[in-house]
Amino acid sequence: MKLLWKSFVSAAVQFDKNNGWANSSHIALSLLLALFPFCIFSLSLAGQLSTDLNISDLVEFIFGAWPDNISKPIEREIAAVLNSSDTTKLTVSALLAIFFASNGVDAIRLAITNAYGETDPRPFWKTRLLCLVFVICGGLLLVAAGALMVALPLYFQFIEAAAPNVYAQVFSSDAVRVTITLALLLFLLIACHLWLPRVRHPLRAVMPGVSLTMVLWAICAQGFSFYLTNFGSYSVTYAGLAGVMAALVFMYLMAMLFIFGAEFNGQLSRETNDGVQSS
Repeated sequence: MKLLWKSFVSAAVQFDKNNGWANSSHIALSLLLALFPFCIFSLSLAGQLSTDLNISDLVEFIFGAWPDNISKPIEREIAAVLNSSDTTKLTVSALLAIFFASNGVDAIRLAITNAYGETDPRPFWKTRLLCLVFVICGGLLLVAAGALMVALPLYFQFIEAAAPNVYAQVFSSDAVRVTITLALLLFLLIACHLWLPRVRHPLRAVMPGVSLTMVLWAICAQGFSFYLTNFGSYSVTYAGLAGVMAALVFMYLMAMLFIFGAEFNGQLSRETNDGVQSS
């Protein structure tokens, strides 16, 4: 515990020294710009791969972990885009938008590299190709998770007749959605730490920061939702841009906690001298 606390305090100091505030802004803005292109790409991909998937349910699944005050306006806008365009146009637009979505992934790569105190001399084409692969794989993973979210409650319906209370708590749509969302977030966090930087860190070295990030994200999401419900006045300050600004602030907080988790890993790794491997 003493080692963890020392690393926690050191991570807070390094976060400030390594321009964590500015890097958080960079990630938040990059992700906000990439959000709609990525969603359109993923949802268009879902429409191409399966006609059984409910796009509205998939949109709700994507933003399931977001506070309702932020997610609902974004869900409405994405649904409006999807309903006003045919699948072919959306697919072409989504393919062009992959590049812009990869900018958000590249911002995360740079933040992780900086937090671990490393450098990444790889050429532009190689890092950009890596980010493009992340976007495409992320879209496929999202579609697969959405299909699983729909399929599992149907598959386990036979339990409902035998044990309705157990089914309602464990196999209901909401329970499955939350479980899959948390599992997907955990996997994406681990993937970013393991595969985006040039230096390969062992899984045991990235899990402390990943776990810390997940916990802090959950606390921050609940806290920010409470703030928006009871104290937020974005509509007064930003008028029609209130939804966008609330989303930007929320993503800034999430980015800040993500970088702090990476800084925590970096400090803990230096304290324990965990081995790393360059790619």
